[in-house]
Amino acid sequence: MDLGTIIGLVLAYALVFIPIIQAGDLMAFIDMPSVYIVVGGALAAVLMSFPIPELLGAFTALKKAFFTKPTDYAKLIDSLVDLGEKARREGLLALERELGNLDDEFLKKAIQLAVDGNEVQVIEGVMGIEIENIEDRHKTGKDIFDALGSVAPAFGMIGTLIGLIQMLKALDDPSNIGAGMAVALITTFYGSLIANTVCIPIATKLDRRSKHEVLEKNIILSGILSIQSGDNPRVLRDKLETYIPPKFRKGSK
Repeated sequence: MDLGTIIGLVLAYALVFIPIIQAGDLMAFIDMPSVYIVVGGALAAVLMSFPIPELLGAFTALKKAFFTKPTDYAKLIDSLVDLGEKARREGLLALERELGNLDDEFLKKAIQLAVDGNEVQVIEGVMGIEIENIEDRHKTGKDIFDALGSVAPAFGMIGTLIGLIQMLKALDDPSNIGAGMAVALITTFYGSLIANTVCIPIATKLDRRSKHEVLEKNIILSGILSIQSGDNPRVLRDKLETYIPPKFRKGSK
């Protein structure tokens, strides 16, 4: 579980609602018609913008914002260097025996392509397409939450306009103007709250998750290509560690 996402979400809502509760007027901020306009309207707009299968895939993307385990790049590089050392000692075909011990399907596919005797260009082409497809899938999830973050405030304004129109029709009773204005502004509050505490932060987190996963796949691809080319394990480590910050590098020994 990503504690940063959980803590940030809880903290954002706490900082918004604690002052409201302390003011003793929480019920004034609860209005179901405003919820229908903002949430229902935003979901309807996004439904018109994206195919249903992609929208369903957004739930999987949402899980990544909360439950993805960060990649240990140093450990990943160590594993690839171990594979490189094994290939140098026992030959490239020896890596096929390691496939059953691996969990990463991308790594397993890259190793299988190398073991099958494919040229470096073929491996790079096939796995490069895999990386592009990963980026496209991740971008779709991010785009959906970006869209929600964009239209939620807009529907908040629509709800405010609806409320103002209803309020102006009742100007003959000045005692209702204050209450009517408060209700009219609630939809703007809902739209801004949903966009800035949920949709936009999640879209940003998914973008970061995508960059990290693509970096992981590029490290794997570079490692397998280096092993396929017969690079010395020391050279392999130096090559792979260029992908990570210097403070995490072990260096060749």
